[in-house]
Amino acid sequence: MPTLTEGHPRSTGLVEVLDRVLDKGLVVAGDVKVSLAEVELLTIRIRLLICSIDKAEQIGLDWWRFDHHFSPGKQLLSAENEDLKKQVRALERRLAALTRQRTAPRMP
Repeated sequence: MPTLTEGHPRSTGLVEVLDRVLDKGLVVAGDVKVSLAEVELLTIRIRLLICSIDKAEQIGLDWWRFDHHFSPGKQLLSAENEDLKKQVRALERRLAALTRQRTAPRMP
C-alpha cells in the first residue's frame, strides 16, 4: 500500500520542473496551415511562452504594461497627459509672446 512519503518525491519533482520552466522559460511554437487544392487559404501562427514575469521582463517582453485590456486606466492617463502637454505648449507660446512685447523697442 503506498504511503504519503512515497508520493512526495514525485510532487517534489513536479515542483522542480515547474520552477525550472518558470525560471528558464519554455517556448512552444507551431503553424497551422489550411490549404485547398494546394492553395494556402489560412495560416495560423501559434507561439506560446511560459515563464515568470521576471524572466519575461528580463528578455524584453512587457506587453502587459501597455495593453489597454490589462491596464485600462492607462488610456485615460495618456489622454490626460497629452492634454496637459498641449496646455503647457500654449502657455509657453503666450509667455514667449509677452516676453517679445516687453523687449521690443518702443517708438517715440
